[in-house]
Amino acid sequence: MNNRQYLFALHQLQGIGWKTIHQIVTRLSSLEDLGSMEASDWMELGFTPGRSRALSALRHSLNDGQLGQALERYEQAGIRWLTIWDEDYPEMLRETADPPWVLYVRGNLDLLGRLCIGVVGTRTPTVYGRTSAERLSYDLSRAGVCIVSGLARGIDSIAHEGALHGKGGTVAVLGCGLDTVYPAENKGLFQRIAREGLLLTEYPLGTKPHAGLFPLRNRVIAGLSSGVLVVEAAVRSGSLITADLALGYSRDVFAVPGPINSPKSQGTLKLIKDGAKLIASSADVLEEYGHRIDLQNSAYSNDTHTVGQKLSADESLICELLVSGPLTIDQLLQQSQFTFGHLHAVLINLLMMQRIVEIPGTAYTLR
Repeated sequence: MNNRQYLFALHQLQGIGWKTIHQIVTRLSSLEDLGSMEASDWMELGFTPGRSRALSALRHSLNDGQLGQALERYEQAGIRWLTIWDEDYPEMLRETADPPWVLYVRGNLDLLGRLCIGVVGTRTPTVYGRTSAERLSYDLSRAGVCIVSGLARGIDSIAHEGALHGKGGTVAVLGCGLDTVYPAENKGLFQRIAREGLLLTEYPLGTKPHAGLFPLRNRVIAGLSSGVLVVEAAVRSGSLITADLALGYSRDVFAVPGPINSPKSQGTLKLIKDGAKLIASSADVLEEYGHRIDLQNSAYSNDTHTVGQKLSADESLICELLVSGPLTIDQLLQQSQFTFGHLHAVLINLLMMQRIVEIPGTAYTLR
């Protein structure tokens, strides 16, 4: 056995978290000592009696073959595991203040070598938020960007779907073991990401999701990403926690603006006021990374925003209304008979496709 296998074994113990492993790694000259240490030895190193008893169980599991059984279980499930000491451990994550000691992955690990952008947001998006997340993730994916998110309901799932449609790759960071699909309705998406993208977690098999794990998952999303894009979020939300973590890791933070009277836009508007870059199209993100991507050799081009995309019936209606000249948003509301939220979503989509442009006076005209 080597140090990485001992670390794997240590990581399987219930109730042993990041801080405890950090203490063990810094206090022991070699993890090979784990196979002989009893509770009294752990207490001498300063661990509490309860924690010492839990750690002493490792000696028995190593000696009775449980480690081999665990390793075989992961292999049969098609799951790779990486320790922080491994060469293929993602370097950007390794450089953060509290990187996971072990990662469990299923899928295409090469995606972590691409430019990765985290896309996060509310679990209950508006039509505008859904449209924005899907379009931005699709366009970024077409440009060769890997979209990283948390497989949660709402914006996360939409971002993964947009990325898969764009063929640029996506990474789902889970707050549970890879043998659990959460939420359950994402089973199909989970399976597709396993085939076409990458599933990643720091939690061993058998770990069930609970609220305390999701903020820890968010730090992994931020750590893997060069920048984090928040689409829709309330002022108090996990998405803003992810944005704060990204700032702490010296990552870029992007935010999609929204209606000033929408509660789901208050978080993104606050981010913009605090200095996040306002995003109206994928080009606003891509221009920050021109030195890292080759748009000419990707599936992305300006043509995909203009003549290459088929308009929906509602998008076509708005374009027809604008043929005779610019119209204000009030005029478009009156002539289209759309609700304000639906009209706003259609306009954002047309702006992203560069079919229309906004002009002074909250008016729009064909490009």
